[in-house]
Amino acid sequence: MGYLEPIKTAVIIFPIISFIFTIPFILHQYHKYGSINKFRVLIIYSFILYLITIYFLVILPLPSREEVANMTGKALQLTPFSFISNIARETNFSITDPSTYIPTLCHPIVYTFVFNIVMTIPFGMYLRYYYKCSLKKTFILTLLLSLFFEITQLTGLYGIYPKAYRLFDVDDLITNTLGGLIGYFIMGIVDNFLPTRDEIDEDTFEEGKKVSGFRRMTLFFLDCFVYFFLLMIVSMFSKTLLTTVVVFIIYYVLIPCFWNGKTIASNFLNIRLSFPNMKFIRLIFKNIFNYFYYFILPILILIAGIMVVNTLNLSELYSIWIYFICFIIIIIFYLTNMFLLLKNGKIYYDKVFKITYVSTIDEVKNKDIKIK
Repeated sequence: MGYLEPIKTAVIIFPIISFIFTIPFILHQYHKYGSINKFRVLIIYSFILYLITIYFLVILPLPSREEVANMTGKALQLTPFSFISNIARETNFSITDPSTYIPTLCHPIVYTFVFNIVMTIPFGMYLRYYYKCSLKKTFILTLLLSLFFEITQLTGLYGIYPKAYRLFDVDDLITNTLGGLIGYFIMGIVDNFLPTRDEIDEDTFEEGKKVSGFRRMTLFFLDCFVYFFLLMIVSMFSKTLLTTVVVFIIYYVLIPCFWNGKTIASNFLNIRLSFPNMKFIRLIFKNIFNYFYYFILPILILIAGIMVVNTLNLSELYSIWIYFICFIIIIIFYLTNMFLLLKNGKIYYDKVFKITYVSTIDEVKNKDIKIK
């Protein structure tokens, strides 16, 4: 299989892992910084892709269980620097004979040794640059990463296989750790040409002083999640329409009224709603409007489609077309509102209710500075 197939596998798996990671990442960024820095996104997601890639390089190719059961080789190699004697034994290398250099470098023992170093160089670079790890911490974390890989192999992929299908080699621990340290020192030169982590943080805080359209969308969905979660808990004791209305009023109206324009979700995302006057009335009408606008209106469109089909007694083919058109209208409706919000950071009905979204990230930043 070589090294290319594990890399291809990592690239295929990456979107799935990224999708799982994205929502927690977005919430964490808005909670901590108030915005999402594009350069930070590039660093974090490239780091994830890198980790996935080296993991697959370690575990792939996967043999069959029968192959592993019939393996008779040793599972442990605990003699440090045995690769030196292996190179001397397996190759024709002679320091006085230049013609042996290239064949030696092309030998599997040598390029595997080199690969084990190269594999963790980026790890050391990421640790120093973004995570601001010291040399000692980089050494420990790289050693632990290498140990994790070796244990993965020794345990037969955590017990999936009846025994180890690859060798636990102490030399791999040495070469992997060496690679992390080399990466640490390389980044000491490279990071002079890159923005520092502190500069990235400062830029992110600066962007976080404004409430972007995407941040508002995140707030909308997080509010919905918290509301339905609370409703689910309350519904364990009372399952009536009144319960739904009461929880809605408490969460979307009363809590912001008495908590300086914040809901549970908006407090987490460092946002508050600002009102000129009549806070209670504005909150009621704003949330009722949002409820009907984003939930009831699309349902009414579907109901209208059903009524057209039933009234005109349309055939199955024409009915499908009517329903398809209804779904297209709903999709266009949502996409249009998303586009307007992402483009302008606000939407047309904000003026009607005279409600503005204010970032409170400065308060969080100042608290952190005081604590430090």
